Amino acid sequence: MPKVLVTGMSGTGKSTALEVLASRGHRTVDTDDDRWSHWVTLPDGSSDWVWREEAIAELLDGHTTGSLFVAGCKSNQGKFYSRFDHVVLLSAPAEVMLARIATRTNNPYGKRPEEREAVLRDLADVEPLLRATSTLEIDTRVPLDSVVRRLEELA
Repeated sequence: MPKVLVTGMSGTGKSTALEVLASRGHRTVDTDDDRWSHWVTLPDGSSDWVWREEAIAELLDGHTTGSLFVAGCKSNQGKFYSRFDHVVLLSAPAEVMLARIATRTNNPYGKRPEEREAVLRDLADVEPLLRATSTLEIDTRVPLDSVVRRLEELA
């Protein structure tokens, strides 16, 4: 019953890897929708797209058979790290991430210049934090099948 969090910056391949894992019969949850995440206003007035903690807790509590792969990169995900068997960071260089974001059709985020700047800021500021708390890092410049195979090995 392994539970694997697949995290990383936008454009590293989280959603794509989960699509392949799902096609191979694994249970997958991409938390980048309103069922699993919501906007909150922070004390400084800015907003943040965070996990719905009750929904994530129920998901993890309710998982009893097979493997579960959860994808996300939220500021409150660390609260749940102890509930995962593995926290896997997917990574790629900035130019690879930006090229993927520019051509993807399943997610509009990152198309606008200010969003691309935010992606680069997150790469510099957030990815080191994820790297320090992950149990495994996979460089997604390798073929997708290799990424998925490494994830499946955890299950």
